[in-house]
Order: sequence, then structure tokens, then C-alpha cells
Amino acid sequence: MSTTARSVLFIFLFLAAPSFAQESPFFVTYNHHMEEPGNLDIEVSSTSDVPRSGQRFYLAPYTEFEYGVNAQWTSEVYLEGQSTWADSTVFTGWRLENRYKPLKREHWINPVLYLEYESINEASRIQKEVEGGGPDLSSRNALLTSEPDHELETKVILSSDYHDWNIAENFITAKNFSQSEGIEFGYSFGVSRPLATLASGVDCRFCRENFILGAEVYGGLGSTLNFGLHDTAHYVAPVLSWMISDNSTLRFSPAFGVTQESNPVLFRFGYTYEVQNFGSSISRLFGR
Repeated sequence: MSTTARSVLFIFLFLAAPSFAQESPFFVTYNHHMEEPGNLDIEVSSTSDVPRSGQRFYLAPYTEFEYGVNAQWTSEVYLEGQSTWADSTVFTGWRLENRYKPLKREHWINPVLYLEYESINEASRIQKEVEGGGPDLSSRNALLTSEPDHELETKVILSSDYHDWNIAENFITAKNFSQSEGIEFGYSFGVSRPLATLASGVDCRFCRENFILGAEVYGGLGSTLNFGLHDTAHYVAPVLSWMISDNSTLRFSPAFGVTQESNPVLFRFGYTYEVQNFGSSISRLFGR
């Protein structure tokens, strides 16, 4: 098969593959629901803020590629950037994330082990997690991009499904090998449920079963150098997920800062497109 034919077939498979999974509404908290084996999620999201006095408005977009390696292992790659009003637009780095669910069956509490390597810089603003004392929100991008962060982050994820509710707790530890910050700590908690669990029986995108509502709370817990809540950022965030088609989801969350070190408000938007059976399609494409 020629290169052109393969490219055309790939685009066709990408656009035509159906999917029926509903995305978690959370932006920070992870639960135990893994990506379906062989499926690929492509997500475009952004984080923006309402700044305090002395800070500036920013927009931090990122793109995420999430692949279900198997039923217990999900792997993701992130590419991220940041644009600050009256400053500059910069590329802030990439992240490689892996989640592993050691138990195959559903239990009352389902643990997931999380490991992420980050090659970013101090200008990063996506705040996929809040740890330590939070990011530097006052310095200029030219200064922040010259300070690299090579960081290893781990999480213990505990998640439970109770009737129609999902309850998830994340406990974060992170070590920045580029800075002398000790080991940093953070947390996030989330609870969510669909507005309806029974399908209405009609083709309706505004029906209640296509919406998930919830809330998450997240923040930093200092580090081994200064553990605790002093000088840390914390947020309370309602979340909404809307499945707008069989393979695409919109998410939105306004997060409200509850400490002086937090932004007053963070706005998070996300759009996810899921490609079902992506692994099988690629294998067929190359004749394997």
C-alpha cells in the first residue's frame, strides 16, 4: 500500500470510528475508570485565570493523547503552552503519564498507581495538579522559561462507584530534580454523578443522561522543607461534562481559590474526541 493511500485510510478511520464512552468530568482528580483497550482519546483543553492585583491574565492551552494499552494500563502524552497578557506566548513543555490499575475486578475501593515524568519549565500554567506552594504567577515569561523543571510525580488514586455516584481521592508526591524544593505534596478529591442513568430512548443530545455533574477540591500541602497549608493554593471547583456526540465530550469547570496564594478564579475548558479501536485500525493499516 502506498504512503498516500495509507494516509487517506488513516484519516478515514480517524473520522469514522465510533465510540460510546462518557468522559470523567474532572480536570484534576483521577478515578479508576481507565481508557478502553485500543482506544485513543485526543483532548484539547485550556486553563485561564482571573488574576489578583499584581498578576496578569494568562491562557494555558494543552493537548493530550490518551491511549488504552490494555484493560489495566492507560498511557498519556501532554504538550502544553502558555500566553500571558502584555507579555509573551511560550511553549512550556511535555509530560508522559502512565496509570496502572492492579486489580482487574471492581471493588468497594479501587486503587490506581500513577507515574508521570514532566519536562516543563516554570512558566507552566495548566495546573493539572496543585502541589507544594503553587506556581509563580507574578514573574515574566522570559525569566520563567529559562528555569527548567524535570519532575517525577506519583499519585495514589482511590476511587469508588456507589450507586450512581463516583467518589475519588488522589494523593500526590512530586520531586523536582531541577530545583532544591524537597519532595512536594498535594491532594485532590472529586465526586460526580450523571443526571440520569437510563437512556431516554430517543436521539437527543440535550437529554439528561448525556450530562455529568460534580465537584472537586484540590490544593498543595507544602513539601518536606515546609509541610502544611501555609503559603499553599487551594481550589473548590464545580464540574460539568456534556457528551455532545457518541465520540466527543465537552467539559467545563470554574475553580474558586480559597487562599491568598490561589488565583481568585480558574476557568477550565476541554474537548475530547475518542477514536475507538485505534490500535486495531493502525495494525490493519500497516498489514499487521
